[in-house]
Amino acid sequence: MTQYTAVHGEKVSLLRVLGPGHVWALGVGIVLVGEYMGWNFAVGKGGALAALIACWAAGMLYTCVAMIDSEVTSTVAAAGGQYAQAKHIVGPLMAFNVGLFLVFAYTMLEAANAITLGYLVQTVGGMAGFADTHDKPFIVLTIMFLAFLNYRGVYATLTFNLVITAIAFVAILILFAAVSPWTDNVLKPHELLNGLPYGWLGVLAAMHFGMWYYLGIEGTTQAAEEVRSPARALPLGTMTGIITLLIAATMTWYICSGLMPWEYLGQAVTPLFDAARLTGSTPLMVLLFVGTIFSTLASANGCINDASRAWFSMGRDRYLPQVFGAVHPKYRTPFRSIVFLVPVALVFAYFAPLDQVITFSILSGLLEYTFMAFNVLMFRKMWPLGTIKRGYVHPFHPLPAFVLLALCATTYFAVFLGYGTQLVAMMVFYIIASVWFAGHRYKFVKRGAQFTMPWPRPVGH
Repeated sequence: MTQYTAVHGEKVSLLRVLGPGHVWALGVGIVLVGEYMGWNFAVGKGGALAALIACWAAGMLYTCVAMIDSEVTSTVAAAGGQYAQAKHIVGPLMAFNVGLFLVFAYTMLEAANAITLGYLVQTVGGMAGFADTHDKPFIVLTIMFLAFLNYRGVYATLTFNLVITAIAFVAILILFAAVSPWTDNVLKPHELLNGLPYGWLGVLAAMHFGMWYYLGIEGTTQAAEEVRSPARALPLGTMTGIITLLIAATMTWYICSGLMPWEYLGQAVTPLFDAARLTGSTPLMVLLFVGTIFSTLASANGCINDASRAWFSMGRDRYLPQVFGAVHPKYRTPFRSIVFLVPVALVFAYFAPLDQVITFSILSGLLEYTFMAFNVLMFRKMWPLGTIKRGYVHPFHPLPAFVLLALCATTYFAVFLGYGTQLVAMMVFYIIASVWFAGHRYKFVKRGAQFTMPWPRPVGH
């Protein structure tokens, strides 16, 4: 493992202390908030049935992501996840861009979580008679507290995530059981499946926010240097994570579409909390309030962990100033990267609208998934099965890569339908960043020193 010199001269590195449960908590913890908020904007795009189709189509996209990620990351076990993969398999310019995709996808998701938590506290404060409750202080406190937790150590951070993610997931299961989905007493989804009010174009548009059910599951790869057994823990944690999310997403859609008119559901900020309120049960309302709070905390917490690991890895490899590649001598965390990204998240959480922040995160994630499809094709071609040891081999290759590319292309078009200007602006931003890297930072990169995997020469090279 690469080590780093501390102030007093001793060598320090990231700690290998995590197991499969922590990997599951990192992946599911980041994503589960998507069941509590955001996905329902897909209902507004095309109706309840369109949102269900988008839920399952996006589930297919992320199943491909999880399968591909499990193979490549269990082999390239380094902090930075997909950034480290790009560095070893494609080249520096792609690695730089993938690192930025990761940082912005997670930082924007962190901001969206803080916005949601602030809104929920403000709403409940108003219900409790505190009409002057403001969301902004809670937004700032959430980001600052979680950044401090990440600063102090990864084991405590992800153990905390494991506990609150499990509680948030159990809250969805309890709500599902409480509304008796096997009867017609409460849920009436057949009345809401009123066809496709905007036709099949509405289904396509719904893919934009359908991704929010699963966005971030690929974040499990950021723990690669901090798990005890990468070859076992990363595939196991990632694959059980996507199974958990597929179940939670379908149950969430069924509960919410059965309790709320699609016109309201399509613009609600906290749909599961609203669903609990509509049951008339105070215990359920309290439980889903806690579940929403915990899911936003777990997601923001995991996002800080993942964004800082990507930024740290880029600093360590000199893609960014080396100051960001430092490890805290006591807490063994990438502390400078954690601190640096705090004001970025605060600016977007404080000033940007929720749907714009979500779209920024989704587009950065889409660019990353597009890379992953090409990456695994190159990986299998350069190092065929049998040439290097893999912790996991995903089945049906190359079908998952082609399915992933097709679904990414579909979602790009879906985003363009509603947020074309933002899509173009983001592409321009990444192009400008690439020009900056090629003209200014590339000369600092020691290309040969980056190949840390003990692999034979690629086939054909």
